[in-house]
Amino acid sequence: MPLAFEPPYSSLARRDADLAARGFALLRASDVGAWLEADARSLDRLHGAWNDLPADGYLRDGGHYRRRRHSCCVVEAGQVTEAPHRAHWQPLEYNALHGGMQRWFEPVQEATGSDPLWRRILVQVGEAVSALHGPRPWYVEAHPFRIDTTDGIGRPTPEGAHRDGVDLVAVFMLERHGIKGGESRVFEAEGPSGQRFTLTEPWSLLLLDDARVIHETTPIQPLVPGALGWRDTLVLTYRRSGFQGD
Repeated sequence: MPLAFEPPYSSLARRDADLAARGFALLRASDVGAWLEADARSLDRLHGAWNDLPADGYLRDGGHYRRRRHSCCVVEAGQVTEAPHRAHWQPLEYNALHGGMQRWFEPVQEATGSDPLWRRILVQVGEAVSALHGPRPWYVEAHPFRIDTTDGIGRPTPEGAHRDGVDLVAVFMLERHGIKGGESRVFEAEGPSGQRFTLTEPWSLLLLDDARVIHETTPIQPLVPGALGWRDTLVLTYRRSGFQGD
């Protein structure tokens, strides 16, 4: 049986303090549900969109294990303004595998983007990053991901341990189905300390101060050889002063 590390959860009341003190905060699913004022039915409804994610055609390692969409918006003072659809771009400094590429992914579906829960998520995470860095317009990129075991192994972070070049990264764990692996690792960018743990609770949340920590997730494999397994996440990045590539 693989060794599992207990996630170092923060309470909802300690979220902002822990994020400021150690560069990350991890919330239990029950706290996330309370924070979002969301019941299981509304969370399941939103998660249903992950069954219709197009394949990622840009994987430079030749894999076929990632499905995703990508949309952008600006969050300010509790309001969400959709941005024109754009390519996802990162510099090589932050993504040695896929940096420097204009990657055009299909946008988040209209039904998802207009879902009140989706918009509440964008606003609530915006409040968390404003508590950390001060209120301002936040340029948000939303990435619904499904990593599966089509190739026998799936890589949530094929670029390895990295930063994203933003102010905050939010990783919502939505589902683990028939897999092992997928351990989250968070390290100080300028220091020796690190944490490792496995996110297992649907709708638990990892918040990362991208300037202070480096993160990665280890590969996944099927629990049953030959069976298809997957790991669903919603990754949101918040950045001041515009989108990367502007």
